[in-house]
Amino acid sequence: DRILVAVDHSEISDRAVLAARDLASLSGGEVWVLHLRERQPGFKTGMTFTDEATDAAHAAVPAAVEILTQAGVKAHGEVRDAIFGYAAGEIMAGAKQHDADIIVPGSRGRSDLAGLILGSTAHKVIHLADRPVLVIR
Repeated sequence: DRILVAVDHSEISDRAVLAARDLASLSGGEVWVLHLRERQPGFKTGMTFTDEATDAAHAAVPAAVEILTQAGVKAHGEVRDAIFGYAAGEIMAGAKQHDADIIVPGSRGRSDLAGLILGSTAHKVIHLADRPVLVIR
């Protein structure tokens, strides 16, 4: 009934929103759309920085929420900052905070070997999850 969908600015992310819409339509549930603005720590300054502009970070969420609400799905949106490499943990924190029954991330389709070496976010979410995860490709 409660679905957390993690979005970025990719086509796969758009498909994840559509999958979340379909699940919510079937169950009468609601969807939380989460976008993470990844920040990298500066080694000398200790400050964090990101390549993503604040406007760009906040643009993905309202568009996804609009798609969901137009389909009659109750939807909420949220943008959070996350330290680079910790996105999966933030997705799990969002799922716990919103008591999501399922998490719907997109996967960029890296092979298992590339995912192991590079550590894809979807792969990490699967391993951290204490609830079902529907990975969209």
